[in-house]
Amino acid sequence: MSETVDNKAATVLGTIGTVLWCIQLIPQIIVNYRKKNCEGLPPLMMFLWAASGVPFGVYFIVKKSNLPVQVQPHIFMLFATITWVQCLYYPPVQWARKRLIIIVSAVCILFASIEIALVFPLRIVYNNGTEWPTTFIGAIAAVLLAVGLIPPYFEIKQHHGEVVGINFFFLAMDSGGAIFSIFSLIAQGGKMDIMGIVLYIIVVSMELGIFGCQIVWVLTHRDVIKERKRLKALEKEAQLKTEETALGEDEKGVLESNATQKKDETVETTIENRPTNSSSEA
Repeated sequence: MSETVDNKAATVLGTIGTVLWCIQLIPQIIVNYRKKNCEGLPPLMMFLWAASGVPFGVYFIVKKSNLPVQVQPHIFMLFATITWVQCLYYPPVQWARKRLIIIVSAVCILFASIEIALVFPLRIVYNNGTEWPTTFIGAIAAVLLAVGLIPPYFEIKQHHGEVVGINFFFLAMDSGGAIFSIFSLIAQGGKMDIMGIVLYIIVVSMELGIFGCQIVWVLTHRDVIKERKRLKALEKEAQLKTEETALGEDEKGVLESNATQKKDETVETTIENRPTNSSSEA
């Protein structure tokens, strides 16, 4: 009975984690699309995250973790790939569309091939009682995740401690998904999946570091934030004035056009009436 309850709890927690990881990158993707710019969001980060989905997926499939946890890496990999494509397509990288399609397609095929090639033999080996190859694959996933979160710190350093280009809603949901997944693995009972828990702890720790960098920057650069707000307000005001001026010129042009049209119509009417008047006098 207790085992059934544990399994249900693990499934619920894993589902919450999966849902969060399903939507975590959507805010980042939307921001990238609206800005048409990915400055501060390293393409290498998203590539390594997408790549980590392969060993991540293999590890949880072979270990026969609960279904939501098995699905999670693949959804994560999908959204990481989309964000990686945006990083390459928008400034500052701006790859040509043809080059982008060829390279991304080849990488996706490679990822799928590697996962399929690893899952079946590793499952046989794992079922026979040999666990170290699966643990090694999990370690590769952990390394890729950790290394993928290093490039943002270089970007933060280049921007003097400020986090630029990374959406904090995305970061918060990503951390939340990892935390719920940790609880899911703890609750599933049986032998505790230490490597899986470590994978998620790495994500949370590195992302908390990014949050920490931004908090420190905000607390130490209040004057810069105020100046930016002032300049943004001035820019918005200037834009409104420009729009009002343009609107006024358009209205003036319409009025002049209508006046000219009425004048032309009056002239045409006068010309048409002249022969009629001459004929009546005769």
